[in-house]
Amino acid sequence: MRAVRMTAPGVLEQVEVPTPTPGPGEVLVRVGAVGACHSDLHILDSPPGLYPTPITLGHEIAGTVDTLGDGVTGWSAGERVAVYGIIGCGTCRGCLRGRENECRTVPVGGIGLSRDGGLAEHVVVPASRLLPVGDLEVTQAAPLTDAGLTPYHAIELARPALRPGTSVVVIGIGGLGHMAVQILAATTAVRIIAVDSNVAALDLATRVGAHHVVPAGPDTVDRIRELVGPAPDGADVVIDCVGVDATLTTARGVVATGGRLLLVGLGGGTLPVRPVADEPPTVPFGTSVTVPFWGTRAELQEVIALGRAGLLAADVQTFPLERAPEAYDLLRAGDIHGRAVIVP
Repeated sequence: MRAVRMTAPGVLEQVEVPTPTPGPGEVLVRVGAVGACHSDLHILDSPPGLYPTPITLGHEIAGTVDTLGDGVTGWSAGERVAVYGIIGCGTCRGCLRGRENECRTVPVGGIGLSRDGGLAEHVVVPASRLLPVGDLEVTQAAPLTDAGLTPYHAIELARPALRPGTSVVVIGIGGLGHMAVQILAATTAVRIIAVDSNVAALDLATRVGAHHVVPAGPDTVDRIRELVGPAPDGADVVIDCVGVDATLTTARGVVATGGRLLLVGLGGGTLPVRPVADEPPTVPFGTSVTVPFWGTRAELQEVIALGRAGLLAADVQTFPLERAPEAYDLLRAGDIHGRAVIVP
């Protein structure tokens, strides 16, 4: 079968590999679509030895059941499925509570991260990682497994603060950010303020439910402050889907005293925190800072339900498998709006 693999650090190429055979408790899935994520760029850019090579990338996967391994029940060939990419230990406190994204035994990894993923015609996954998607198109289902799940999980963590009439700032209207706007619009009565440097991204934010859009630039904080009021008031929740120094500066500059900062983007920026009465403060008193990671299987089921109800839809650009390296180049250059989805 064809697969796009990281054959060495930073090297992504299409190769021919044997079609894998599912073992006991596993399922062979015919891949229908796989999302291209910034996390894949982090893997490509990582130092040698941090991730295994060669490895087939791709952790946002949807497709159809092909072959069942020994002992697998409850699935039939041809069923449409989405893949929950995390594989925890199953026995630690986090896993036993259903929070495999907080596994305390297994380092960050999973399908497409520490074992072969979905940038191929087929992928083998544990049967426990599958969720049904019904009639949802696979090009829509695939992005839900991370681009939808990660902001959904972040929003769930901040749910007590998302009271009707409160203000939420979403920074970065890319693959995750445009989903965050839709999730907020579908599940809350908050005022949504979207921030991005790209006009097309701001237009997308408006189409999917943002009440206000603010161009990123030197006066971003002042323009958001015109909407949320001066300190110590401000945004009740800020969701930074970028995570570079500039966006973190914006985030801490507009959050209210006692507000919540959700650092979803993995841009490598630094958030200064000094527990003193600075003016202006590095982070306002009472502010909680959370770095969410992915989400739970139960949350993914809820995200899929939003997708099937027509309340959550990815804005996708599709690419055939042989153009996967090009899709990642465009993603790196910031030329993908919404989510790039590769179709084997």
